[in-house]
Amino acid sequence: MSPTYYITTPVYYVNDKPHIGHAYTTLACDVLARFKRLDGYDVMFLTGTDEHGQKVEKASLAADLDPQSFTNMVSQHFCDLSWAMGFTQDDFIRTTETRHVTAAQSFWRLLKNNGHIYLGYYEGWYSISDETFYNEADIKNVAGQHIAPTGSVVQRMKNPSYFFDLSSWQEKLLAFYEANPNFIAPETRKNEVICFVKAGLRDLSISRTNFKWGIPVPDDEEHIMYVWLDALTNYITAVDFPKVTSKYSQYWPADLHIVGKDILRFHAVYWPAFLMGAGLEPPKRIFAHGWWTSDGRKISKSIGNVIDPIALIKTYGLDPVRYYLMREVPFGSDGHFSQRSIVKRMTSELSNDVGNLLQRVFSMVAKNCGGTVPTPGRFTTEDLALLASADALLVAVRRHFDDQAFHKGWEEIFCVIKHANRYVDDQAPWGLYKSDYERMATVLYTLLETIRYISILLQPVMPTSCAKMLEQLAIPLDARGFDQLDAKCGLTPGTRLPKPEGIFPRWVEPKDVLD
Repeated sequence: MSPTYYITTPVYYVNDKPHIGHAYTTLACDVLARFKRLDGYDVMFLTGTDEHGQKVEKASLAADLDPQSFTNMVSQHFCDLSWAMGFTQDDFIRTTETRHVTAAQSFWRLLKNNGHIYLGYYEGWYSISDETFYNEADIKNVAGQHIAPTGSVVQRMKNPSYFFDLSSWQEKLLAFYEANPNFIAPETRKNEVICFVKAGLRDLSISRTNFKWGIPVPDDEEHIMYVWLDALTNYITAVDFPKVTSKYSQYWPADLHIVGKDILRFHAVYWPAFLMGAGLEPPKRIFAHGWWTSDGRKISKSIGNVIDPIALIKTYGLDPVRYYLMREVPFGSDGHFSQRSIVKRMTSELSNDVGNLLQRVFSMVAKNCGGTVPTPGRFTTEDLALLASADALLVAVRRHFDDQAFHKGWEEIFCVIKHANRYVDDQAPWGLYKSDYERMATVLYTLLETIRYISILLQPVMPTSCAKMLEQLAIPLDARGFDQLDAKCGLTPGTRLPKPEGIFPRWVEPKDVLD
């Protein structure tokens, strides 16, 4: 039986169209889901949309639509993005679905029956855009407006509310973090969460009465559920909660939630407390990635500097955009978005490094070996060194991906690509055709086999381009998994290869596109 792996994005808020930040989070999950499938795992990859709350209610009114029609429209934009980006989610959940309403209300009942919910009043500073209350100490007065730490405007509110007894979970959470040191990553974010919890927790308001677009609180329909309690429950909705089915037993607890750093507190503090309060297991790991910035500011709808990922795909192509987003910055850090840097990556790494290697090797095989995989002779120290570096890739890349250090994984692969290009230059197989055919054949076989490893390992980030690379090697569909990364599964001499075609051509960008 295959090992399982359950990975999720957050459910995305549907008050506007998706932008590059949404694409980035889901792409990271897609890359890891693809990687795990190739590595023999039974993967469950979940994404979806968060469709309740005051912001959605207000946005629907502004669009002159009822909330359900509005969420249907915007949720479809996220589905369209998934298709355009080539995402391979196994489920797309919407929090307005009946299955989720049932799950969220069942989860509420568990918390209430276990004594963790009570009715009271809440008075404080409330942000509509953040859907949360803030402490007095967190609020600043800027030009006559009260501003939350996120930069959103807050207003003073007093409403009846149900509360979750979060204050009683401080020590339990700290003990949980200590017992599970890999639960929060990266380390800087983990330290921030621990400091937040150590500073003291207050009971959390988990219902609202000042708007109606949400899931009704069981047995008290004057209240609707706090949007974050509603939204977080999606992760167990998708594995059949409240039923304890084989799917739930197989996939829960989730292996990994990937989220933006701005919503880490909800996932790393509230969510495990909710789950433990309900008697359920917390997820195994939460990774908070950084923000993309433009002109020194976070890319976001509220700031108005959004970048449309579908427009990028139309300009540069799908695989180059996927590669750039996963390669440009260390995952977990903030990164500056620049169309010029996309072109730089495409030119220096895809065209010059990968494309040049493919073009030289496939052309020489077609010209000098009759378009078939050559029969190697005795391998030299240089041949074996290149083959060994390719053979060592899976272990190294797997280790980095398990840490969500994607940038380190790509760096390992590109070190081998650069090694292969140096090897071509050093061995100069173009000059061996007449003087030492067997040596030329050995060099080209070594290079083809190295390309086989590289092509298989790059599939998670550039699936379409790698499919073409593997087709050039005549590798069948059932021989493209990581179980094939072994010398015993190497290329068979004499195999006929298709006519070479360019896969990463040099791309010249119009001047008016560069920033």
